[in-house]
Amino acid sequence: MMLPVKARLRGWLPLTPRNVSAFACAPLRRLLLVQFAFAVLIAGTVAWVLSADWLPSIRSAIRQLPAQGEIRSGRLSWTQNSPQVLSEENFLSFTVDLNHQGGARGPSHIQVEFGRQNVWIRSFFGYAQCGYPQDWIIPFNRPELEPWWGAWEPPILWLTVGATIAGLMAGWTLLATMYWLPVWLIGFYMNRDLNLRGSWKIAGAALMPGALLMAAGTVWYGLGGLDPLKWLVVAAAHFLMGWLYLAIGLFLTPKLQSVSPRKGNPFAGL
Repeated sequence: MMLPVKARLRGWLPLTPRNVSAFACAPLRRLLLVQFAFAVLIAGTVAWVLSADWLPSIRSAIRQLPAQGEIRSGRLSWTQNSPQVLSEENFLSFTVDLNHQGGARGPSHIQVEFGRQNVWIRSFFGYAQCGYPQDWIIPFNRPELEPWWGAWEPPILWLTVGATIAGLMAGWTLLATMYWLPVWLIGFYMNRDLNLRGSWKIAGAALMPGALLMAAGTVWYGLGGLDPLKWLVVAAAHFLMGWLYLAIGLFLTPKLQSVSPRKGNPFAGL
């Protein structure tokens, strides 16, 4: 007998608290498959933001570099004007300011400023500075960096996708492991039909609606609708959504059925 479509989806899409509670009895492989699908979705949004908003700024900056230049013995060899903007986008910008005078800074979310002896990275949350390595010779010119970046850009993008998927799966496993014992204890005192394994699966499934919110927030950020601070607010909200779905899903888990005592003499048939 075929189950209705709605009933079949209930065990696969943890998008409502009732569907989350259904994962208590679902096979573990189903939860892992659903989590992997959500991880691929989020990794795809991250890759889209990188390729559409961040990587073009790097390519543009490399094309603005002179024909000669390098970083040698911890110092930048630069013969062009300073300060000079190499690329300036809403998300990422690159400038050369040998003395860090601040004459080429803009409103980008992340600003990378190359000085004579170090590089400054500025953002909404402050700045950090890193000195150039003393023992390396690093090309800082278009003829050498352009083909190098052209060869490495696709692998870097794919490595980012893989690292995002692996990080999300590991993070969700850790969070579910942190949540499962409180979930089981609350379910025990609420007289819910929930064992330790089912508690872990519900905890893992409850994280998926928040993950979907995170994917939507990342897309919105990539479209310019969110600044980094608002994106962090979305990131915090996605944890709260997971707790909310977990609490309601636990409440919707079926109660234990009481067993009626047998009547009569239990030794009558002996």
